[in-house]
Amino acid sequence: MSKEQRIPELYGSLVFNDKVMRDKLPKDIYKALRKTIENNTHLELDVANSVAVAMKEWAVENGATHYTHWFQPMTGFTAEKHDSFITPVGNGEVIMDFSGKELVKGEPDASSFPSGGLRATFEARGYTAWDPTSPAFIKDGTLYIPTAFCSYTGEALDKKTPLLRSMDALSKEATRVLNKIGQTDVTGVSTTVGPEQEYFLIEKEAYKQRKDLIFTGRTLLGAMPPKGQEMEDHYFGAIKPRVAAYMHDLDLELWKLGIPAKTKHNEVAPCQHELAPVFDTTNIAVDHNQLTMEIMKKVAEKHDLVCLLHEKPFAGINGSGKHNNWSMITNTGVNLLDPGKTPADNTQFLIFLAAIIEAVDEYADLMRVSVASPGNDHRLGANEAPPAIISIFLGEELEKVVESIKNDTFFEKSGTTKMNIGTTVLPHFTKDNTDRNRTSPFAFTGNKFEFRSLGSSLSVSGPNVILNTAVAEVLSRFYEKLKDVPDDGIESAVHELVKESITAHERVIFNGNGYTDEWVKEAEKRGLYNLRSTPDALPAFIAEKNKALFEKHHIFTESELESRYEILLENYSKTIHIESLTLKDMVLTEFMPAVGEYADQLTASVTAKTSLDSHLGCKADMKMIRILSDGYDKLFDLVGKLSEDTDKAESMEDSLAQAKFYHDEILKDMEQVRSLADSLEVYLPDGVLPYPKYEDILFYV
Repeated sequence: MSKEQRIPELYGSLVFNDKVMRDKLPKDIYKALRKTIENNTHLELDVANSVAVAMKEWAVENGATHYTHWFQPMTGFTAEKHDSFITPVGNGEVIMDFSGKELVKGEPDASSFPSGGLRATFEARGYTAWDPTSPAFIKDGTLYIPTAFCSYTGEALDKKTPLLRSMDALSKEATRVLNKIGQTDVTGVSTTVGPEQEYFLIEKEAYKQRKDLIFTGRTLLGAMPPKGQEMEDHYFGAIKPRVAAYMHDLDLELWKLGIPAKTKHNEVAPCQHELAPVFDTTNIAVDHNQLTMEIMKKVAEKHDLVCLLHEKPFAGINGSGKHNNWSMITNTGVNLLDPGKTPADNTQFLIFLAAIIEAVDEYADLMRVSVASPGNDHRLGANEAPPAIISIFLGEELEKVVESIKNDTFFEKSGTTKMNIGTTVLPHFTKDNTDRNRTSPFAFTGNKFEFRSLGSSLSVSGPNVILNTAVAEVLSRFYEKLKDVPDDGIESAVHELVKESITAHERVIFNGNGYTDEWVKEAEKRGLYNLRSTPDALPAFIAEKNKALFEKHHIFTESELESRYEILLENYSKTIHIESLTLKDMVLTEFMPAVGEYADQLTASVTAKTSLDSHLGCKADMKMIRILSDGYDKLFDLVGKLSEDTDKAESMEDSLAQAKFYHDEILKDMEQVRSLADSLEVYLPDGVLPYPKYEDILFYV
C-alpha cells in the first residue's frame, strides 16, 4: 500500500469522530448526540451513558488505559488529570468501566489555577464539563475528553467557555440579520479559523546550556553573529533534511489526531518555520492549535531538537506570530465573507463587511488587549509584525466599493486581469482582486480576514472571543434598525444602513504601509488607539463600554471580567520578574566570570611578553583589558540597579502600577545590562562563555 493510500486511513484514526460514532452508537443515541452537537441542546444522562460505553470500548481497542478531562485554564496552556478505566470488583479482579457521569463531569482542584480572586485555597472545588462539539481523542494511551472548566459557583475559569458563548452570540445575531434580508433557510452561523503557527527549532544541547531559554523562552543575552537574516535566503528556502524529517513526523502525529496540517515552509529568520492548517470551526480550531503547540514540542524532543514558541526568542531577527484567518459560514454552507464576482451588488456580503468594519473600529482597544503579552510586545511594530495600531486593509477593489457606497456613485468593476510574466513558456493566470498587506493587523484576503497580530505562544481563543462578540454586537444593532422594515423596502434600507456605518467608521480602513512614522501620526489624527505595551492596553479590558458589551451578550460576568484583568496583569509582572532574575543570575554567575577569566588571561599574556622584553601584541592586549575591565565594573553596577528596581517592583501592591513599573523601569534596566554585555561579548574568543552564542544556535540545525 502506498503512502498516499495510507494517509486517508491514518487521518483521524485516534479521534472519536462522526464516523466512529455512527459505527459504535445505536442509531437513536447517535441522532440524539448529533442533535446536541448541532443545535446546542441538553444532553440527557441515558445518552451520555451510551456514549461513554462506546467511547470507552473504542479507546480500549486503540490501546487506552486511562481517560482525562482535557481543559484550558487561564495559564494559556492545557491541563489534564488521568484516571484509569479499572474498577475493582472483588477477589483481586477489575473491570474496565466508564460511566456517563464520568464522561460529562470531572472535579479538578480549582484553587491551584489562575483565577484572579474567583477561587481561594480554601475554595478548591471546580468542575470540568464535556464539550461534545469537540471530538475526544487518544494520545499516549489516554482518552482525552475536551471540556470546559468552571468554579463551584459557576464562573468560567478557562478559555473554552467564553469562546463557546461568543460563538452562540454571533450565530444568534447573524442568523437574525440573514433571516431579515431574506435568507430564511439559515438557522445558524459558525465562525471558522485557520491559525498559521510560526516557531523556531534549535539543538537540544544548545538549549540545555542556556538558562534564559529554559526559564523564559527567550535569550536575554547575545550579540548578533556576522550573518542574520539580511540575505533573505531562508524564507521559503530548501528545507534541511533534519528539519524535513521533523516536519514529516509532526504531520503524521497531527493527522492521527484529525488536525488538518496543510502547509509547511521555512520562515524569514534562520531556524524559523511555519505550519498552517486547513480552516475548521473556531472551537475545534482552538483545541487543535493547543494540541499542535504541544505536539510540536514533543516531536522535537524525539529529534534532539527544541521547539521555541516564544514571540521573540532572539534579538535582532524576526520573532514568531500566529495569523488568525477568520470567516463566517452559514449552516447552509455559504461563506458570508465571499464577495462573489460583483461585490458591490452582493447585499449579504456588504452588510457583514460593514458590521466587521464598525466592530473593529469601535472595539479596536479590545482587539489590542486580545493579543497583549510580554512576548508579543517585543514583536508588534517591528519590521516583522503589524503595528500596535489596529486598522483594516481591504484592498483596491473593496476600497473602491466602499467609496462608491459612501458617495452613492456607480461602481464599475474592472475587467479580470491576466498576468503575463513576459515569456510564452510560462502559463498566464488570473490576478487576484487584492494584494496582500503584511503590515496590516486585520487584512481582507479574498474571502476571510487575517488577524495578524497574535503572538506565536498565544491561545487563539481570546482574539476570537473578541472578534465574535464585537461583530455580534454590531449585527444586533443592524437588526434593530432593520427589523420593522417591510420586505419590499429591505434592499434600500440595507444600502442606507451600510452607507451610514461605513461613513461613520471608515477611519479604521488603511491600505498603506503600517510601519511608517507617517501612519502613526495619521492614526493619531484619526483618533485610533495606539496602545504600545501590555500595561497600556489591559485597562481597556474593563472599560465601561467593554463591560457593557460582554455582559449584554453573556460572554463574561463582571467578576469573570475583573478576574481575567487581574490574571493578565499578574502574568505580565511575573514574566518580567522571572526574566529579570534570570538575567541577573546569568550575568553574575556566567557572563562576568567569563569576562574576568579572559581579562586575566590577557593580563598574564602581557606580563609574560613584558618579562620576555617583547612588546608584540601588548598594545592591543592592554586596550582590550581596559575595555573589559571598565565594562566589567559598569556591568556590575547596572546589575545592582536592576536588582534594586526588581525588589522595589516586587513590593508594589497595586497590580497596574506594578505592571507599568516592570515595563517602564525593569525592561529598561534589562536592556542596559544586555546592551553592555553584548558589546563585551564580541571581544570574547569562542569557548570562553559557558553557553552557546547566537552563531552556535542559529546555524547548526
